[in-house]
Amino acid sequence: MRSLAQMTQAGRWQLELPHDRSERTLVWITRGQGTALLDGAKVGLGAHNALFVPSRNLMAVSTGRQALGHVLLIPPGTSLTLPETPLLLRVRDGAVQAELTALFEAISREQTSQRSLSQSAMQAFCDLVGIWLRRNIDATPSPRREPASRRLTRAYFTQLTKTFGNGGTMADHAAALGVTPTHLTRVCKLETGETAASLLTGRILHATHQLLGATEVPLQDIARHLGFGSAAYFTRFVQQHTGQSPSALRRTIQIDPASG
Repeated sequence: MRSLAQMTQAGRWQLELPHDRSERTLVWITRGQGTALLDGAKVGLGAHNALFVPSRNLMAVSTGRQALGHVLLIPPGTSLTLPETPLLLRVRDGAVQAELTALFEAISREQTSQRSLSQSAMQAFCDLVGIWLRRNIDATPSPRREPASRRLTRAYFTQLTKTFGNGGTMADHAAALGVTPTHLTRVCKLETGETAASLLTGRILHATHQLLGATEVPLQDIARHLGFGSAAYFTRFVQQHTGQSPSALRRTIQIDPASG
């Protein structure tokens, strides 16, 4: 488990740019406001909001500088019973808020302790977090029938998690979804506030930062991995969107390879 500040130690891009993770992710905001990309839409965040994202779901979280909260990353392979779809819970009941805060505090204590069986204790508290989530999903009213625009942006989010690095353009992704680039752009703007092209660019930029900061892979190999036709094209892309060359950007990023 990490604080919001710890999640962005190498830069706010770690949470703010569109990305997906192998871990299941639970964000608990305790103070402040922000926005998130979740399940094909942009949603507002406030105090005592819980954001759950299953593994390999496109997400982004942007909060104000004064926001406080924690992020629980649950690695793949654990036996926890957790929701299979992304969700946002706006928790208004003070007792229910206190329950989740207490569980996060207990996990944090076990994480930093040197006591025996701390891993088992963290597993048990994470089980209780899963129960908390399921209880509060059951208590949340069923959403109204969603529009076709949301179904399309959700499909585009899925497309980006699977094929963002294949070198395809936004138009290629639109064709794979059976729509025109103009229609995909209009729908993405409606649901997320961003164009389809900017979402694709953001996903590639997150992967670029991650690979430059967490690995020593040569630039030409990173360019190839991300679908660029040449290292020179990759360099122009990075320079255009960050104002730095890939080599200079790599020097500014220091990231734990295990941080996702």
